[in-house]
Amino acid sequence: MDHQAKSLPMPPSWPARIRAVEAGELTPPVPKPSATIVLLRDGAAGPEAYLLRRRASMAFAAGMYAYPGGGVDPRDADGEIGWAGPSPQEWGARLGVDPGTAQAVVCAAVRETFEEAGVLLAGPDASGTAPPRDWSAERAALEAHEISFAGFLREHGLVLRSDLLAGWARWVTPAFEERRYDTWFFVAAMPPGQLAALEVGEADKVAWLSPADAVQGYEQGRYGMLPPTVTVLRELLPLRAAAEALSAASSRGLDPILGRAEVAGDRMTVRWSGYEELTIDGHYPQEGPSPDEPQRRGSPDGT
Repeated sequence: MDHQAKSLPMPPSWPARIRAVEAGELTPPVPKPSATIVLLRDGAAGPEAYLLRRRASMAFAAGMYAYPGGGVDPRDADGEIGWAGPSPQEWGARLGVDPGTAQAVVCAAVRETFEEAGVLLAGPDASGTAPPRDWSAERAALEAHEISFAGFLREHGLVLRSDLLAGWARWVTPAFEERRYDTWFFVAAMPPGQLAALEVGEADKVAWLSPADAVQGYEQGRYGMLPPTVTVLRELLPLRAAAEALSAASSRGLDPILGRAEVAGDRMTVRWSGYEELTIDGHYPQEGPSPDEPQRRGSPDGT
């Protein structure tokens, strides 16, 4: 498939921030550890991904389609959490981090997916998943940080099923961005009997889309997406079933993917190594980018 994306301008705040970082006048913020899960289900024509459109009022990625996810909570590293599947040590080896960090990242992915999508990758034991029920009160309490995910699992006699997800990619927001995230992307198939939420607090719309439809919508300008979101969808295009994503994930590397800016006079180029289709390139005078300058294959944000 042609990966040519619709031409978009460089976000207005980028040129000045890129110059400031280049000149040593701006210290890049430390990326916040985050995690997200690409939920997949089998549709009539193949796998479909669960996407939510972030509300226009959101401070980050407003109006963009994204997967359920969010930042790591320090309590996600709770050593007393009920756990089944690959251990934090095994996940640490897979993710390239220490076991404590690995547990927190995997837990954050499962917790955020439960909070936002209502899909619970946990069960009473290592072979089952939680039966469907109304978890709205528990989801709200988790989102408000009134309870920890480990505490929620203990209260309901559940264990996190780490075998139900697989690591797919790791993206780090470019250094010049105002908000930065170090985000692990996981894939998971919808557990039998569970239903994903049709209404999400941080989203004004949710949709199940095939990777082909989602990518086409992005390239036609109908779906706004950040580089990692559309890239993962492109990588999922060859799959014929949701279960194939977990087996395909095992052969993928998880080295951080980071956009980097190059400055030559008033010309700026932002590149993601290995992902040339995401390149943003153009001339940006000191007073700001001209709306008439040509751009190619850009993105409205650079996570």
